[in-house]
Amino acid sequence: MSFTKDEIRRAMLLYAVTDRAWLRPGQTLEEVAESVLENGATFLQLREKELDDARFLAQAKALQALCRRRRIPFVVNDRVDIALKSDADGVHVGQSDIQGRDIRSLIGPERILGISAGTVEEARAAERSGADYIGVGAVFGTSTKKNARNMTLETLRDIRRSVSIPVVAIGGIHAGNIAALKGSGVDGVAVVSAIFAAPDPGAATRELLDLAGKMVKGIG
Repeated sequence: MSFTKDEIRRAMLLYAVTDRAWLRPGQTLEEVAESVLENGATFLQLREKELDDARFLAQAKALQALCRRRRIPFVVNDRVDIALKSDADGVHVGQSDIQGRDIRSLIGPERILGISAGTVEEARAAERSGADYIGVGAVFGTSTKKNARNMTLETLRDIRRSVSIPVVAIGGIHAGNIAALKGSGVDGVAVVSAIFAAPDPGAATRELLDLAGKMVKGIG
């Protein structure tokens, strides 16, 4: 499934990144993801670090099916091979993944390419590499990546002004600090534990969607 540039920009509003570490006994990632999508997540990324290839591929296919029914973009973190085999809408990679590799040529022109960036230089390099959007952070630090430092609002604004493609903020974002990003110019927020570690991921998604909308519009 292909998405227009405008659709991708709008899909940045509430970008959910999976984390199975927070699943309760007997709970599946599909169940939580379905609740998250039903309650307003506008984009979904599958992030797996522990699954073997067969289980990773099966999980990607299952989540892609959920997203496709709702016409919500779905990407796989890092693994271009899994993204292609599962017919994901795209892939999200880090700066190290684009060094000496043409990810855009590997996935083709129709799939979504997201690239992480932490500086203006990295953001510009990502855009030159064919990125459709940039994940910028860590804006508030994060428990999912070691040694992640908080990014200043000024740096976030500078990155936003340096590129023409959508920018989604990521890193330690939750309901209590989204408003601090107001005026940064970002197109939305990417969240992990604020959704997947919540007692009720669906309710958390609804709240975060409302707050992200207000932040982007400069309300509140």
